[in-house]
Amino acid sequence: MSAAEKPRWDVSDVDTWGPDRHELGATIPVAGNSVEFETGGWRSQVPVICTEKCTGCMLCYFYCPDASIIIEDGKAVGIDLEHCKGCGICARECPAKAISMKAEEKE
Repeated sequence: MSAAEKPRWDVSDVDTWGPDRHELGATIPVAGNSVEFETGGWRSQVPVICTEKCTGCMLCYFYCPDASIIIEDGKAVGIDLEHCKGCGICARECPAKAISMKAEEKE
């Protein structure tokens, strides 16, 4: 499908949309409650950091959608596996190739 063939959504009347036109998405009932929920259990790939290669650019940290990169002294040193979904964005964005993805071995 070319760009010209892609359907376009008509949102010209978005100001008149009410609850019947919007689906309730993710909600955050209490600020800061993500630590109460483990969300990384369904991943199949896990990032592995080679700390010797890490240059401290912090791109992995900024791109991680789950805030799962553990930083110490300005460098990536680990992954918060309770929240990491295994998406691989950190590995893809790392210019030093200090992060690689490997198959997760489930217990």
